[in-house]
Amino acid sequence: MPRDAPEITPELLLNAYAAGVFPMAEHRTGPTQWVDPQRRGIIPLDGLHISRSLAKRIRRGGFSVTFDTAFGTVVRACSDREETWINDEIFALYSQLHTMGFAHSIEIRQGSLLVGGLYGVRLGAAFFGESMFSRASDASKVALVWLLARLNAGGFRLLDTQFVTSHLTRMGAIEVSRAAYHRRLAQALTVRADWNALPADAAPEDVLRLARTALP
Repeated sequence: MPRDAPEITPELLLNAYAAGVFPMAEHRTGPTQWVDPQRRGIIPLDGLHISRSLAKRIRRGGFSVTFDTAFGTVVRACSDREETWINDEIFALYSQLHTMGFAHSIEIRQGSLLVGGLYGVRLGAAFFGESMFSRASDASKVALVWLLARLNAGGFRLLDTQFVTSHLTRMGAIEVSRAAYHRRLAQALTVRADWNALPADAAPEDVLRLARTALP
């Protein structure tokens, strides 16, 4: 069960992730709590489901993809909904982690308009996906494809989605037990990975290839 958290610092937050625990608020103005679910959502790094229509959409283009250029805007967009677990404390903490180089965002734009994206936390060879948003057709899916390509190019070992939703299940997410997750996490934390291995100008075909195949 979630439990009320003491005052959280960025260092405490990183230690919590390393222990398999993450923070959430029940609502925008609610207190921050620690969560360690019995069943954990992950996307296997060689298990992303890319539909033919999505692959066609990516090859057709019409959007631009950037990394870490609008972190705060992405987090705010992820919380711009009636029910959100992102309170002011969480926003401030992840902004600090971004400044420290541990939190990252992917931005999807059409022209100058930000239409989708996601953000998460990186430790070792683990990436903890926090939230995503979409204001245009397939925008969050495109962000997820670019995320998988970036993780696979950089030698990551684990993509944690925390929970499984119908949207994530269609993209390849599965549930594992808490014990199985902790084993995967412990292994990932012993490995170094490179968040910046994917070239900024990677061609769509290369991104699609990398998103489907985890490197040894």
